[in-house]
Amino acid sequence: MQPMDQEQDNTALPILIAPHKTLKTKARPIRPDDMDLVRALTPRMFSAMYKAPGIGLAAPQIGESLRLAVIDLAAGEKPAPMVLINPEILTVSEEWATREEGCLSLPGQYADVSRPARVKVRYTELDGSLRHIEADGLMAACLQHEIDHLDGVLFVDHLSVLKRNMLMRKLAKDQRQKALA
Repeated sequence: MQPMDQEQDNTALPILIAPHKTLKTKARPIRPDDMDLVRALTPRMFSAMYKAPGIGLAAPQIGESLRLAVIDLAAGEKPAPMVLINPEILTVSEEWATREEGCLSLPGQYADVSRPARVKVRYTELDGSLRHIEADGLMAACLQHEIDHLDGVLFVDHLSVLKRNMLMRKLAKDQRQKALA
């Protein structure tokens, strides 16, 4: 799959901002009869992700309750787009890693999140082939973050209640100021 650049696709989808209820809802598995929709959504999701800019985007973030995510960790360099249909985490390491995370649905909000350091994920590609990926570092965190979205979980849900509430209040304030500008 070649990444779409904004000049090619001016139909980028709007990204939902927390606390939108769709972001907290578990997405349904993609069925064979959903594939035309998935093929139509995928380039638009990449376009929205690159425009934001971000390195991952899940279908619930654009209002589609489907188990679909796109990832490109090298978007600014040599693009390496991935489409994950019905991804599932098969195994996680006992070792954990902490890294700063942000989210396109919580613009401007960042926090250190601890997750398993390594994961093995199974997913289907657009052509229907079943794939497995073993990842660590940024890719492991990104895979877990996007799969969390498919389960109605945001990165702030991994934080203490105090820290989560502080970030959500700051997001609400930022969104009010943006609306007034």
